[in-house]
Amino acid sequence: MSDYYDAFEISPVPAPGPDAVPPEPFRGIYGMPAFVNVPTTDLAASVEFWTRGLGFFELFVVPGTLVHLRRWAFQDVLLVAAPSVPEQPPAMSLSFSGVLDQVDSLAAACRALRPDAVDGPRDTPWNTRDVEVVTPENARVVLTAAKPFDPAGQEARNLAAMGITPPGDGPGGRHG
Repeated sequence: MSDYYDAFEISPVPAPGPDAVPPEPFRGIYGMPAFVNVPTTDLAASVEFWTRGLGFFELFVVPGTLVHLRRWAFQDVLLVAAPSVPEQPPAMSLSFSGVLDQVDSLAAACRALRPDAVDGPRDTPWNTRDVEVVTPENARVVLTAAKPFDPAGQEARNLAAMGITPPGDGPGGRHG
């Protein structure tokens, strides 16, 4: 028996589909269940890239020290002033969910700011479209969006091989 159950109501990420609408930027204050600290030597340049390229907004600022950015609820980034940043991006990445019709426009916005910092978009075997971006601070960020689910498609077979139940097909399924 599976311990998994449908809990999509706690997520701001809409169900995938051609008519999926992203939620509005979330300006509420809450206890953050997770967030990332990104060191930067140039707060202004970092804020410009994250807001104009990646679609975040400034939630609040501690001048010269920290900028709290957010996109949707639970997508929090703290840009923190630092004397240096790594010279190379790490192997690790941080992913932020979006909706499918945002992926191309966010990739284009990032390319306009840093042409060589964008890889993709590309489709994954687990039914998402992803674009990888290396920010000015050398953080590796992946913008990901679920594609509409085709129960007869290769991605459905890939998910089934991983033990993931398709939407609506019993325990662990989206509506099961």
